[in-house]
Amino acid sequence: MEPLYVRPILAPSEFLPIFISATLVLVFGVMYAASITLAKMGYLTKKWLYIAYSFWILQTFSLYELAVRIHSNTFTEKILVVTMIAYLFIPHLYFRLISDINNRY
Repeated sequence: MEPLYVRPILAPSEFLPIFISATLVLVFGVMYAASITLAKMGYLTKKWLYIAYSFWILQTFSLYELAVRIHSNTFTEKILVVTMIAYLFIPHLYFRLISDINNRY
């Protein structure tokens, strides 16, 4: 009988790089969300949007590194790509909806 799921074998020396990659995904994601939010609300200048996009690029690279280190399969990698593209556009969609609602009422 063929096993249903084959778990990749991770060396003990890989746990720290995996932990660091996962932490950087979270840190860069928070920095991206905070920069976009504060720039769209007017607390920061529009130049901060470019800095926010660089945080998104760093987050995407960190997520790629994490996926490589944990030996993700192709389906999981595709889901991660779709998630990162959605994470790029969702803040803009949110603020667009808020401004449309404010203009309507």
